[in-house]
Amino acid sequence: MTNATGMFSSFSQTNNTERWLLLLAGLFVSVNFIALEIVQSNGFSHWLHLAMWIACAVGGSLALDRLLPERDPLLFPVVMFLAGWGIVLIDRLAPNFADRQSIWLVISVCAMLATIWYEPLLRWMRAYRYVILFGGIILLVSTILLGRNPSGIIGAPELWLGFGNVFFQPSEALKVILVAFLASYLSEQYPAMRAQSQFKLGNDRAWLSPRILGPIILMWGLSIIIVVWQRDLGTAAIFFAVFLILLYVASGQTIILIGGGLLLTLAGFVAYNLFSVVELRVDIWLNPWLEADGRAYQIVQSLMAFASGGIFGEGIGQGSPTYIPVVHSDFIFSALAEEYGLIGVLVLVSAICIFIMRGLRIAVQHQDRPFNALLALGLTMLIAIQCILIMGGVLKLLPLTGVTLPYMSYGGSSLLASFVIVGLLLRLSAEVN
Repeated sequence: MTNATGMFSSFSQTNNTERWLLLLAGLFVSVNFIALEIVQSNGFSHWLHLAMWIACAVGGSLALDRLLPERDPLLFPVVMFLAGWGIVLIDRLAPNFADRQSIWLVISVCAMLATIWYEPLLRWMRAYRYVILFGGIILLVSTILLGRNPSGIIGAPELWLGFGNVFFQPSEALKVILVAFLASYLSEQYPAMRAQSQFKLGNDRAWLSPRILGPIILMWGLSIIIVVWQRDLGTAAIFFAVFLILLYVASGQTIILIGGGLLLTLAGFVAYNLFSVVELRVDIWLNPWLEADGRAYQIVQSLMAFASGGIFGEGIGQGSPTYIPVVHSDFIFSALAEEYGLIGVLVLVSAICIFIMRGLRIAVQHQDRPFNALLALGLTMLIAIQCILIMGGVLKLLPLTGVTLPYMSYGGSSLLASFVIVGLLLRLSAEVN
């Protein structure tokens, strides 16, 4: 009776916390859609997007109550808040793409619920890691051989696979696949790695063990392949950075971070000298003002958008972020900064930090189960590193990598993969007890 009462109390608390947060997110999204309608009347479109967001928020919360009553109460409201804010911005910046993004939101929430509904998924991911890896390799090879670019721009990276007018980016799925494989592999090697890390480097040369060197070389090689054949610097950097973090946590050896950092620097140096797209991004990062009206136009306009926003911003629909090419995708953070100002930026960063903190909390709570802990850590780091790369890139703190801002930027593949990540984290959060 006591246990049943405790479970009911925990469920009620989770339910109330989540719904209050969803209500606040709904108020924010609704007010912004109303303001956008006042500024640029677009008829039925704004309200359709709002209705679809509300349906996803309410339907998702009710389904989670049935499927996963003991879940983390913050993750779903945070990602719905970000996704709703993203649709508002896309509707303001590129209305033609907002319909697609809303449809992808519905699909993504359904995928999240399907991930949670299939209870054996975590066991399957752990047991069949080589099947997962093989599937990931097939995706990578398919993209290299059959990849297309829906924009039709000659010479642009061909990172999409398409069927008719529907395109998806396999690298988004590949991120989740590789984290699942690495979590399974490293959890099996965890005892041996930890035992080796107890020895001094000079005596045992533990850091030269194939258990450690093998995966490092494999992932470095995979990152090089992605850079060479796909010219996708962002995905390669995310893969290798997440892998280094997982390997460091599994082994406890600091030299892994040092060696991995050197390998990543070496790969960047080689790519800079071999590929014009990488050379361009590094050059405009170092000094964009030499070509402010040419190759560096995008980043210069981004910096001007941040400057124009000030503390309180221009207001939704009041700024000029559309001067930035592809602003609804790679540079949506710049548009947010111009129209919502420093306050909006701080709200966004706070929401992302809450997501990351809850993900890391789940990983710590599973520290007695290496696979669950590494999986939660890897999935959280995927989102964290991607946010750091794109937010640093549009602020000229880092070279541009072309990745999207999770949950906010336009892109169905990114949104779908990001909600699958939430589904896995919610499942892990419910298995803590």
